[in-house]
Amino acid sequence: MNAIKYLMLSAAFTLLLPAMGFAKNPDHGTMRLDQAAAIGSTQLQPGTYKVEWNGTGSDVHVNILTHNKTVASTTAQLKTNDTPASQDAVVMAPAPDNSSQKQISEIDFCKHEEALVFNSNAANGTSQTMDRGR
Repeated sequence: MNAIKYLMLSAAFTLLLPAMGFAKNPDHGTMRLDQAAAIGSTQLQPGTYKVEWNGTGSDVHVNILTHNKTVASTTAQLKTNDTPASQDAVVMAPAPDNSSQKQISEIDFCKHEEALVFNSNAANGTSQTMDRGR
């Protein structure tokens, strides 16, 4: 009887293993905004957001979510840093129209080497960091 259970378990594992390889979830991280900022054409209010992205290099699709609802979608470049970030950071730059509005230009994620760059021609960005005690 134990041999049959072992055989059934082995068969199930063998069949499920390849399927697990195809079910890759998007990469994700968290960002917290202490002030309103725009990403793409969407204005985000202060708060905590989940950031999900798919792809590599200069063609990455990014979704910004709050309460499991997508509130913004845009594209970005995935940059690989030499070392993992020591804390979460959101880099903001002035909006292109020189208004007082801030535009998110980069997001760094704690303990990740990857960073998302949204506006490669933004200069003089200011960084907002969040230490999550990691």
